[in-house]
Amino acid sequence: RRSSLLRPHGLRVSRDFAPRRFVRHIASSTNEEAAARTAAATADTGGPTIFDKIIAKEIPSSIVYEDEKVLAFRDINPQAPVHVLVIPKLRDGLTGLDKAEPRHAEILGQLLYAAKVVAEKEGVADGFRVVINNGAEGCQSVYHLHVHVLGGRQN
Repeated sequence: RRSSLLRPHGLRVSRDFAPRRFVRHIASSTNEEAAARTAAATADTGGPTIFDKIIAKEIPSSIVYEDEKVLAFRDINPQAPVHVLVIPKLRDGLTGLDKAEPRHAEILGQLLYAAKVVAEKEGVADGFRVVINNGAEGCQSVYHLHVHVLGGRQN
């Protein structure tokens, strides 16, 4: 007798036919959740993040776009053919979207505008996603607000 596997959308599929990508997603998701919990433990210490070190050019990165306020670079663990992170150069207490205040409105707009510019530069302006993970429950792993620009495939 074959055991069945409950798919996220509620359909039962024989384990023999369960897509490997689904299994990898569960493992990846579990690792992402663990990393987010670890990062959350030191989120508000004010110490430099890996992104601060990238901004200071202490850690190399593949820069896609830069202006006086934001920096965009390729993610080292891409989840799509195009996966670029857009960050504010000055954290200014903006460790996550939940920390946004009225004074951050301008930089939040600049992050989204930069995401559009990145999508154009990367050739995915006809279809891309903009994602912000917030907090441990949202799998945020670096507490320096950042926008993910994802494109090049639909799933």
